[in-house]
Amino acid sequence: MKATGIVRRIDDLGRVVIPKEIRRTMRIREGDPLEIFTAPNGEVIFKKYSPIGELSETAHQYAEVLHRATDLPVIMTDRDHVIAVSGAPRRELVDRRVSEALESLMTERRNYTASPDRPPLHPVTGYAREAAVAFPIIGGGDVSGAVVLSVSGATPPGSPAFCNSVPNPPSRSTNPPFANSRKLFFMISFLLLLSPL
Repeated sequence: MKATGIVRRIDDLGRVVIPKEIRRTMRIREGDPLEIFTAPNGEVIFKKYSPIGELSETAHQYAEVLHRATDLPVIMTDRDHVIAVSGAPRRELVDRRVSEALESLMTERRNYTASPDRPPLHPVTGYAREAAVAFPIIGGGDVSGAVVLSVSGATPPGSPAFCNSVPNPPSRSTNPPFANSRKLFFMISFLLLLSPL
């Protein structure tokens, strides 16, 4: 724990204002749930609450299933950090911060599919691989995190070689650059429906 040197008073309703600099640095947004811990020595500790983080073992199982089904590295995040990884170095990624681009995607509740005409999405800060597909996890009307299928190698997402590397079911339509994104969307949606969120 690091001392900030900031002292705040409690108002008559028991509220404490968390300084803007700390909220910005820790990515605490209006409406974010905070968990309260107490220590025997009188400390009161606020921690960002992550429903996905509590289900990290389940998230790891979902990541494992998606990795086996797609043969692509899978990254599952809460709103701020990576919580489960399959098909990529786990020690390197777990607990790393999500990138501002992925955070923005979650906030806007948008899906991402890589293609040559879209800028690449780097889902994790300091991680070089790009996302092939990213979907926000929405439960109870709130965004809880994201599921990201990452590029597995040197093949750029959206290229014909990349699109052909992921097996596609027979289809009447051929939608390059990522024809199977609908299949992946339904697979991820189905897995998330089974989740206890």
